[in-house]
Amino acid sequence: MQQFAPLIIRNHHLIPIVQGGMGVGVSASSLASAVARENGVGTIASVDLRHLHPDLLKQSQENPTQEKYDTLNRIALDREIKSALAQSQGHGMIAVNVMKAVKDHPAMVRQACESGAHAIVMGAGLPLDLPDMTENFPDVALMPILSESRGIAIVLKRWMKKNRLPDAIVIEHPAHAAGHLGAATVAGVNDERFEFKRVLTETFELFKKLELEREKIPLIVAGGMANFQKITTALKEWGAAAVQIGTAFAVTQEGDAHINFKKTLAGAEGEQIVEFMSVAGLPARGVKTKFLDSYLKRESILQANAKADPRRCTQGINCLSVCGLRDGLEKVGQFCIDLKLAAAWRGETDKGLFFRGKDPLPFGSAMRTVKETIDYLLTGNKQAEQKSA
Repeated sequence: MQQFAPLIIRNHHLIPIVQGGMGVGVSASSLASAVARENGVGTIASVDLRHLHPDLLKQSQENPTQEKYDTLNRIALDREIKSALAQSQGHGMIAVNVMKAVKDHPAMVRQACESGAHAIVMGAGLPLDLPDMTENFPDVALMPILSESRGIAIVLKRWMKKNRLPDAIVIEHPAHAAGHLGAATVAGVNDERFEFKRVLTETFELFKKLELEREKIPLIVAGGMANFQKITTALKEWGAAAVQIGTAFAVTQEGDAHINFKKTLAGAEGEQIVEFMSVAGLPARGVKTKFLDSYLKRESILQANAKADPRRCTQGINCLSVCGLRDGLEKVGQFCIDLKLAAAWRGETDKGLFFRGKDPLPFGSAMRTVKETIDYLLTGNKQAEQKSA
């Protein structure tokens, strides 16, 4: 059996596996707790979890207001965190992913802390003020998501002025990850400055300049890492402390999304996986479903007719700080992302937007358990696949 050093965050000694946050509803209490039970970091994505709770969804449709949407989503987040903590039975860590790009992110961070989450993971923008948002919760670990050493330097220097350091840093490679990507353009996702080995080397040099002990801030690489050989290289040769994995966990039996969602992700490969500009002003990667194929064919026309109009927010929830559809940004996406991600969670392949990583999955189109997936990731053992076949 291949042995890896534990991932140490605060007083938690963990396996070097972090499950990435995936919204809307793809990684909630079921998936996060299953990963935590294996002594990993299970992550709940905080975005619009009301879809998992029929009573909250019904309430949100009765006399909808922005305040009601925000309140119901915080209630849903509270339920999911408490459920995950109970199901994890004291093992691992339960983290909450909060997107900086989401308008209500300060309130979601506060709710996650009040509900007992062990860690806050934040990306989709530089989380410069995350220490301020969590100053009353000193026991909550903070884990920013960044893609290159320049961004890491900015965050570290700003946080050091606040007498706070990250408890870990997730380094996400835009050329491999799913969902929103940390590059300015679709073409930019392949820039060499994002290469893991380069970012890790530059970050370790940065630690030296800032007189920081590298062991105190674990670096976690994310994107295309659901592969035993890649994990071995990252942890044994490059100096990473752990890997973050999303899509391979999304398709597990414990994943919180509909079975059709899992089949769509697991069955996609090659040219079925495409990059496009999302409504948040960032590139994104997903499966070329009926919806996405149709949208991409009409994209230039829709962008040419973009106009700023709050009434174009088809869900009426103003979920993003910046939205191409609502704000009339002609160079980015022109669709309601909340509506499309919710449809994907329900398994509606003709309507949904299915985010997916670029690389092959460990078991191909087969769906295994979280335990079997982690066993392969840490040992290279695929005997579970043979037994289940």
